[in-house]
Amino acid sequence: MAVRAAVLPAIGSPLEITGIDLPDPGPGQVRVRLAAAGVCHSDLSLSDGTMRVPVPAVLGHEGAGTVVAVGEGVGHVAPGDGVVLNWAPSCGACHACSLGEVWLCANALSGAADVYARTTEGTDLHPGLNVAAFAEETVVSASCVLPVPDGVPLTDAALLGCAVLTGYGAVHHSARVRAGETVAVFGVGGVGLSALQAARIAGASKIVAVDVSAEKEELARAAGATDYVVASDTTAREIRGLTGKQGVDVAVECAGRAVTIRTAWDSTRRGGRTTVVGIGGKDQQVTFNALEIFHWGRTLSGCVYGNSDPARDLPVLAEHIRAGRLDLSALVTERISLDGIPAAFENMLAGRGGRALVVF
Repeated sequence: MAVRAAVLPAIGSPLEITGIDLPDPGPGQVRVRLAAAGVCHSDLSLSDGTMRVPVPAVLGHEGAGTVVAVGEGVGHVAPGDGVVLNWAPSCGACHACSLGEVWLCANALSGAADVYARTTEGTDLHPGLNVAAFAEETVVSASCVLPVPDGVPLTDAALLGCAVLTGYGAVHHSARVRAGETVAVFGVGGVGLSALQAARIAGASKIVAVDVSAEKEELARAAGATDYVVASDTTAREIRGLTGKQGVDVAVECAGRAVTIRTAWDSTRRGGRTTVVGIGGKDQQVTFNALEIFHWGRTLSGCVYGNSDPARDLPVLAEHIRAGRLDLSALVTERISLDGIPAAFENMLAGRGGRALVVF
């Protein structure tokens, strides 16, 4: 059956909206009709080669939809069920999984190398990050779908698959923000807006949002920011000025740029914690001298997928949503059609907006 999809023909090439042929789901597979998909900066990292994936590929890893068919052996979902796509399913058998660190599963992205569909001309296609959500329908491994929690609209649920799990997890699982602490979030995109809301939920006393665009202040404050700083050479000094010259307890970096990571580190107090969520390229080199590492006693840590376990965390997030503590609609700056994805990529490159949501 042919459906429309956004195909990345080669690394560095623009996306092409075209028809693809999807097979019926095989054993252990599920076919999903997409309700919505988020346009995430990670998709841009795939398209420009920062993260390497086989091409040609259908991108899109943050989505939700309705099951239309299941293959043999699939029992946890059935046709008609609403599901959230999980782009990084854990295998349960590797060393990381044995330690309970499922977000570091060694086999999480093994499905990205598979051929899951073909163009209408017969060219093999790969699923960019396992789930190929930039399409009207997709076929995925059963391990890549989780039931949509009760009380969460299907289109909003798409954002749970990456932005919210990552931003919430960065604050609660990686940085482990405690009530009364001060927090700075660098980068007010979908993940950054989720992190701001998570910091508010954690009870942070001061939440500073930092971005290169002054136009994002309203979005940031709606998400929970108490202060807003437009990024410049004096950002760290401004943040220390907002915190009694001490610096924040926690900085969450969502941009993946060397200068931002360094500024986030400089913005924390002595003994502070910096969590890096953004995906940067190999050319982004961050330097520290040995004396400052000793003197400041700060912690710098990476954070993959918010150090989250989707099966554990989705019900928690759903409870926050139902209680009105977490507003998914606040993450969306525009709702677009499948044909609008290339333009949304241009907006990301220009640093505009928060999260574009593709509504099918």
